[in-house]
Order: sequence, then structure tokens, then C-alpha cells
Amino acid sequence: MRAAVTGGGPGGLYAAALLARRGHRVTLWERNDPADTFGFGVVLSDETLGGIESADPEVYEALSAEFVRWDDIDIVHRGRLLTSGGHGFAALGRRRLLEVLHQRCAALGVDLRPRSTAPAPAALAGAYDLVVAADGVHSNTREALAEHFRPRLTPGRCRYIWLAADFAFDAFRFEIAETEHGVMQLHGYPYAADASTVIVEMREEVWRAAGFDLCDETESAARCAKIFSEALRGRGLTGNRSAWTAFRTVTNERWSHGNITLLGDAAHTAHFSIGSGTKLAVEDALALADAVTAAPDDVPAALAAYEEARRPAVASTQRAAAASMRWFENLAGYVGQPARQFAFNLLTRSRRVTHDNLRLRDARFTRSVERDFGCPDGDTPPMFTPYRLRGLTLRNRVVVSPMDMYSATDGMPGDFHLVHLGARALGGAGLVMTEMVCVSAEGRITPGCAGLYTDDQAAAWTRVADFVHTAAPGTALGVQLGHSGRKGSTRLMWEGIDEPLPEGNWPVVAASPLPYRPGANQIPHALTEPELGRIRTQFTTAATRAARCGFDLLELHCAHGYLLSGFLSPLTNHRTDAYGGSLEGRLRFPLEVFDAVREVWPDDRPMTVRISATDWAEGGTTEEDAVAIAAAFAEHGADAIDVSTGQVVPDETPEYGRSYQTPYADRIRNTLGVPVIAVGAISSWDDVNSLLLAGRADLCALARPHLYDPHWTLHAAADQDYRGPGAPWPAPYRAGSRKPPTGRG
Repeated sequence: MRAAVTGGGPGGLYAAALLARRGHRVTLWERNDPADTFGFGVVLSDETLGGIESADPEVYEALSAEFVRWDDIDIVHRGRLLTSGGHGFAALGRRRLLEVLHQRCAALGVDLRPRSTAPAPAALAGAYDLVVAADGVHSNTREALAEHFRPRLTPGRCRYIWLAADFAFDAFRFEIAETEHGVMQLHGYPYAADASTVIVEMREEVWRAAGFDLCDETESAARCAKIFSEALRGRGLTGNRSAWTAFRTVTNERWSHGNITLLGDAAHTAHFSIGSGTKLAVEDALALADAVTAAPDDVPAALAAYEEARRPAVASTQRAAAASMRWFENLAGYVGQPARQFAFNLLTRSRRVTHDNLRLRDARFTRSVERDFGCPDGDTPPMFTPYRLRGLTLRNRVVVSPMDMYSATDGMPGDFHLVHLGARALGGAGLVMTEMVCVSAEGRITPGCAGLYTDDQAAAWTRVADFVHTAAPGTALGVQLGHSGRKGSTRLMWEGIDEPLPEGNWPVVAASPLPYRPGANQIPHALTEPELGRIRTQFTTAATRAARCGFDLLELHCAHGYLLSGFLSPLTNHRTDAYGGSLEGRLRFPLEVFDAVREVWPDDRPMTVRISATDWAEGGTTEEDAVAIAAAFAEHGADAIDVSTGQVVPDETPEYGRSYQTPYADRIRNTLGVPVIAVGAISSWDDVNSLLLAGRADLCALARPHLYDPHWTLHAAADQDYRGPGAPWPAPYRAGSRKPPTGRG
């Protein structure tokens, strides 16, 4: 096969070497001189090195002789140095990496064409069997064929610059400088016995306030060296055509077109704070060579297989990189944390390093963070530490999230609700929440939604509360009150979520006459001021009943596009009166309802509020809006904010992934200092421990895990060998408190 490679970075050179090693004729174009390179050091993981060793032992041996290895991460927080070990890094100079790959390509007969511009993609596609575009983040190939690859480039909020120091750090070093202009950070690591990479990063507004936008390379290096003089031991910094850059996350809807494929930064980028750019490019090259070898006579099929093999790993890395990038973008919100918690937060920022994982790497460091957190007896996992909200002390930090069951009749909870909620209470969670309990018949989502608008319903809920408190003493039971708004009068979820009823529909109401889905759902009636007063009374009446039922906590549902959420979002509230317009106006009715409910709810019992911190749609609620909304409810007396996202408009585009909603809870907690409940694809006890210990949440709400396993909390305790008061087994179940033995493998 005749193969063309554009771009002489590590990914392009390694792809060329692997293809040539497998017998293909390869030509590579690189517009720069082989001695030219950007950046300084490159970090590779053991996993990547293992792939290189398997695919090309000669390259592996040449690289291994060059590597600098270390295990520690140093974090300097307000003058205090904290070290965590057991991490394992390997790095070498980027220039040396390129030299090794150039030599290997030459030895394998690759036609190397430095200082030359590659022909246009169409010309290459006609002249070669395979075209590999490894031409970087500014890929000409990708731009020329943008209609096929459909790229998306998303800029970050920080500026950064690559520099170098003429000595080797002892560890991977993170240092924070709190300057008069704002927070700045240094990322540094050794790549040779006498050299280190130094990246200085800060928010765009800090960069401008400090005047770096007016500095050339030399002045930038000198000023950065002065700011971080202690970390640099008083030595200087040098550049290499270094410029302040805003990181851009690159994704592509497709990676190939005909016989042309993208590789490395041309296809995808991952923020440098998790050190994955070169790693991803090298792993792309390995996968591409394997795919071509498996289907040498069908290039499009080979490229499809290459993309299928790589996309999941790349997507996972990009999610981790995005979480890390956002963490550093919001660094100013974390610097006030206690030193060890700050260090733990930094180490676990991408969610790839977790509490349990860090205990394996550095048990001593992790135990010190746990002690600072307040874990009882030194061996108690963070999730089993008590937490107090107003007059209620929860025995652990696990919440059974509100989940609509659609199993009531005329709003009446029945045996299903008793068994469903009772089972979760027996399962060990500190707080068990009801589904959204509707404050009126017309405020139901579906005919199967439960209510609290009659005395008979209140009696049925009292039966549930009595069972929970008697059979699972120490478990708190919370009620979530809400009104469906424009999302009401629809079918049961499994019959067609958000679909109108085939018959028997009731009128729906909202802030504005905007149907949830035009042409499918009803146009709601825009509520008048007198009608708002009546709905406010419905909430207070339901809250009064809830108090008599014996609920320990009340949550006001202001999320997911239901009535109160519909007032908060600019996408669903187009009012021109006092209840619309600015965020202050959009908050008015939800705050009136909150105040009215708080007035009738017992003073010693806590109230929380669930919000959608983003609509996942252009023009909707922003992160800044979410912080302001949370601040308003906290000022009015909310004891915690339950931070969810989305479900406000049907054309939302959520960024799904593990714990994908928790950054919004994190932002609110560390900006305002108010307690938060994190929710959203938190699936493991390790996630819960990590979020709590890092200070990103005070409580963690889990939904689907509790559907899969009603005893999720007790099983989490058993898995961690915990037998303390934070997760007591009910007396009838104690015989099952140890995991049953399995068959021999």
C-alpha cells in the first residue's frame, strides 16, 4: 500500500514507522525543520509504553534509555508543600522523542520530506491508497474537508504558555500564586537530568489584568520566573517560540473521509493538565496500523475499524481532560480550602484518580486527608461520616434521589410506595427521598403521580413515614413537593415519556404560553397573579400536611422544567411583568413559594431546593445564573441546594458521563460556601467518597444504583469492611451482612 502522512509530530512519525514496518511504502511531509519543535518535555504512561514495546521493540528500547522517571506529585498551597507519592511518571524531551522517531522512519525506508508543504488533500487521496492527516490542532486537512469531518473547536477560559527551566524538578509540581491580579498556577515536571517543562496558566481576565497580553516571549518568561521564583529556586525560564495560548478542545463528528483519516490533535485534543496529547496520538498510530493490517484491501473499512477502536478511549480521556481543565479554570474557588483537602481535590480533579485509588498509591497521605475531613475512628469511609442539616443529623452522606414511580392512583400512594421507600430505608441510606409529590391534581405529571392535596393521601404518606421510622430507625425520610407546570398531563414513562395522554387530558399551566414540544404537547395557560397566589397556597397546604405526616425534610422542586423551574429559565419564562425579565424577576415566584413553605414548615426541620444548574441549551440558564439562583435560595433560608441539570427544554444537548452533573454542585459549594447535594451518574461508593473528601459535595444522591440494588449503602459498607454506626444492618438482615461466598473460578 502507498501511504501519505502529513505532519511530522510524534503521532505522524510513529504512524509512518509502524506502517513502514509492516511493509507499506510511506511518504511523510513536515513543513518545519526536523530540529524544530514546540514545547519541551513529553509525558507517557506505562500503558502507552507497553503498546510501543509490543508494536516496535526498537523504538521502545531507544526511548527507554532516555526516560526520566519519578513517583511524587508536589502541591504548594499558600506556602505549604504537600507531597503525594505512588503515581509513576515517565518523561523525555520532545526533541529527543522526534529524533528517535526520525531515525526509526529513516531506517525503515520512509520517504521523509521536511521543510515542505504537503499537496492538497484531494491530490493526496488520488495519488495514494491511504492518507493520514497528523497535521496538528490547526490541521489544514481537517479544515479543507470540514464539511465531511464536521469539526468543533471549543476554547477554554485560560491562557497558558510553555516554558522551560534549566534544572530538574524532584516531582510533578503544582504551585499556586495568589497575586493582586488573580490566581495563577504553575505546572512543572522534569524531562531530563537538567531540564523541566514549566507551564504557567491563568484565567483570561487575570492574564489581561496582569498585562501579559502586552508582553513578548522574553518578558513573559522573566515575569513568570519572578512570580514563581521560589518554585524555580531563583532561576530563570526560557521559551521556544513560546506564546500565550487559549487551549482549544477539538472534536470531530467523523475521523475519516474516503481514504483520508485524521490522527492525533487533528482529530481530538485533551487538555495538557492530564498530559495526554502525545499519548493519544501514539495510541492512535498503534490502532491505525492494526486496523490497516487487518483489512489491507479495504481502506474505508480499516479506517472505520480504527475509529471504532479509538473513539471510546478518546472520549473517556477528553471527559477527564475537560473536568481537569474546568477545575483549573475555577481554581480561585478552591484556594480557600484547607491545604490537604485542596491537594486531594487537585489530585482527583479529572475523576480518574479516586479516593480508593489514591489510598493504594499513598495510604498515608489519604489517611491525613480523611482525618482533616473528620472521619470518625480513623477507619470510617467519608460517606459514613454524619452530617447535620438544621435540627436533623443524617447518619451518613448517602441520599436516595427522588425518582418518579408513576404508580399512584388518583394521587394516592399505595402498597408499592410503602415497599419501594421502605426497602430503600432498610438499605441503609441516610436520607430517603420520595418522588416529586404533587400539590394538586392538575399539578401531576401523569395520572400515576403521587400527591399530597387530600387528607386521605396524607394518611397514606403517614403510613410510609411510620414504617420507615419504626423499621429503619435512624433513617430520615424527605418529601419533594412540586407542580408539573407545562410538562403535565402526559403518559406514564414506559408508555411514552412526555407524550400527551390519548384521552382525559387536563389543562396545564406555566409561566408563559410555551408548549414543551410545539405540535405535540399542550399550549399551557400563562398564570395570572391571582392564580399564582392559589398555587402558592397549594404548596403551603401540602407542606403543612407533610409536616403532620412526619417527614424529616422537605425539598422544593425547582428543576427539570416543571412549574417553578419554568419561571427560572429564560427559555421558558417570557413574561413582561414582575415575574419575568431579569433573573431577579424570574426568581420572584419560586422565592415567594419557598418563603411561604418555609413559614409553615417546622423550624427545626431542614428545607432544600432542587435546581437545574444548566439547561444544556443555548440562551438558557448559565453556570453564573445557577450560582445566583442558589445564593438567592440560601439567603432565604434553604439549608442545602440539590444540584441537578437539564430536562427544561426537549432540544437539550447534555454532556453525559460519569458524575457529569457534579461540577455544577462543586461550583456552587465552593463559590458560595453553601451545602450542596450532588446528583447525576454517581454510580460507585468510590465516587461518593471522592466527591465528599474533595469538598465538591456535602451529600450525594443516587437514583439508578438504588433501583438496581435497594441495599446499595449497606453493600457499600460491606465492600469497604465498615461495620460502624453510619450503616447499621437491620436486625432481621444481620445474617446477610457478609457477602455470600462464590463458586470457585
